[in-house]
Amino acid sequence: MAETVLGGVLGFFRELGVYDVLLPFILVFTITFAILERTKLFGTEKFKEKDYTKKNLNAMVAFVVAFLVVASSKLVSAITKISSEIVVLLLLLVFFLMLIGSFFSKGDIETKGVTLEGNWRTAFMFVMAVAIVIIFLDAVTAADGRTWLEVFWDWLSQFYTNAAVAAIVLIVAVILFMYWIMREPKKEDSKGG
Repeated sequence: MAETVLGGVLGFFRELGVYDVLLPFILVFTITFAILERTKLFGTEKFKEKDYTKKNLNAMVAFVVAFLVVASSKLVSAITKISSEIVVLLLLLVFFLMLIGSFFSKGDIETKGVTLEGNWRTAFMFVMAVAIVIIFLDAVTAADGRTWLEVFWDWLSQFYTNAAVAAIVLIVAVILFMYWIMREPKKEDSKGG
């Protein structure tokens, strides 16, 4: 990779510890502070007939939690890996939505609106949740140096030739297929009259 001025600046930031200390600290502090403000865990104070959160306590707790996280290099590396892969997942979702949007005209988007609803929304939320769990399992390492995803995959792979596991998978598949075939269609309310 050719050395550029901006590349040198990013290298300087890396040596300075911006990526290993400062950015994880800011991320953990912000998320912790926002959760404490939202949940009002430490209560509220009344001032001129209005309730305010105890920002000083929330800020101190968030500050301490952020410092404790930054003190652990294992947590910082997990946060860095997870956040970078979540961003890639988010970019993939945005690119997918851009492709979907290319199939609609501007008039369709303005009049009908293009949104994911019903089962599609649930399916996308499920896929995203599974992807986040996989990203998390791939970021956290076990005592032997392997990631939890590798440990889980190795444990799961020992059963793929087992006849009992194949029978259970077949039974679950048959039950799901029977449920799909026998479910009753949703009744729509008749309007007018």
